[in-house]
Amino acid sequence: MRSKTFVLTVLSALATGSLLAAQATAAKPAAAQGKATLVGADELKWVEIPNTPAKMATVKGDSAKGAHASFIKLPAGFLAALHHHTADHHVAVVSGTLVLTPEGRAAKKLPAGSWFEFTGKMKHLTACDAGSDCVLFVVGSAAWDLIPAQAPKK
Repeated sequence: MRSKTFVLTVLSALATGSLLAAQATAAKPAAAQGKATLVGADELKWVEIPNTPAKMATVKGDSAKGAHASFIKLPAGFLAALHHHTADHHVAVVSGTLVLTPEGRAAKKLPAGSWFEFTGKMKHLTACDAGSDCVLFVVGSAAWDLIPAQAPKK
């Protein structure tokens, strides 16, 4: 009989503890339960990327100072000569057809829905097919830059 009382007491305590924990979770303010960041396409703040006709809209972080998640828009017919970026970056093609040529390799067309990454300052050519603008979604490990492979001729 004593063991039954003990088991019932333990089960009762566990049930009470579970109920209190559930109530405590429900009572937490919304911010403590998680976070949702929602950005509509009409809310993107496009800014020019210096020395290019491209534009960037950063949605997380600061693309000028560090790690970030950003959209990049390249105009149809865009071509960037051989270059690299300081930061490793991982990219999804949202729209348009991007044409990438990693140094020493053949060009590859990447239509919407494609993915690529460049790490270790891999040099490459970047182009956007003439048919329509290219929009990319980039996750960069540090500030965004574009370093030409050769110094510009004056």
